[in-house]
Amino acid sequence: MSIALLLLPDFSLILLGYVLRRTMQLGDHFWSGMEKLVYFVLFPALLFNALTRTHIDFSVAAPLILSGFLATLAGMALALPARRLFKMSKASFVAQFQCGFRFNTYIGLAVAGTLHGAAGVAAMGVLAGALVPPANIASVWMLTRHGDVQLWRELAKNPLILATLAGIAWNLAGFEMPHAVQAFLGHLAEASIVMGLLTVGAALKLRGVPDTSPLGARVYLLAVKLVAVPAAAWLAVRGLGLHGVYASIAVIFGALPTASSAYILAQRMGADGSGVAWLISVGTLLAMLTLPLWLAVIA
Repeated sequence: MSIALLLLPDFSLILLGYVLRRTMQLGDHFWSGMEKLVYFVLFPALLFNALTRTHIDFSVAAPLILSGFLATLAGMALALPARRLFKMSKASFVAQFQCGFRFNTYIGLAVAGTLHGAAGVAAMGVLAGALVPPANIASVWMLTRHGDVQLWRELAKNPLILATLAGIAWNLAGFEMPHAVQAFLGHLAEASIVMGLLTVGAALKLRGVPDTSPLGARVYLLAVKLVAVPAAAWLAVRGLGLHGVYASIAVIFGALPTASSAYILAQRMGADGSGVAWLISVGTLLAMLTLPLWLAVIA
């Protein structure tokens, strides 16, 4: 219960974002601009600031990355049979396949920071930075017949990956951050969590469940992402002997709901975007219950 209470403020911000989007009539342009600010400025500042301030034990970070990779691979493997098991249409399956393993970095960084401070943010940054490329490659591979996305160009421009690489390079070089710059990045980092979680809530879409996507398939994919993937992460943590912050971060990573970027990718490639939006939204709400439970298991 104590873990759930610790995470309650973060989840409350998500719900507040949902309410504000539908009551204040600020317009789609406002929320789109806010999401771009978070994605291109605030969260990269949070990652870079945490990575430059925190000692990273790279001998332990390698097993952490391996645990995340194994959990992600389990999600991919379990999502693959969904089409035949539930007789999904091709358009629905190729879009919703990614909902079995993609992860919401915003929520991950927020929860990691709440529970473990800068050390948690740095560990989550390293893990997410390492897993974004394979998760995106698998998603685009499944969607290749429905659009044209230049994957490597997009990965090279991903601000979260760039901030992670820059922060690690700075950390390894042993540079000292000027106090004024550190304070500036700290202010941006403080704003990133609040605004990032508000945008997650604003993006929730609970209406428009597609007729082409069977209920059984949707329940199955939610179970894969919120039950099977964190279970795989937990087993990997035990098998690899991870402890402390890194063990917690690995399980948090596995228990994260699907990222909203999965919907954007499906839309851009002409697949079933509405089904993905529903899975992301319901999965995010359910993760408010399942994520604390998984953290209680690892505690």
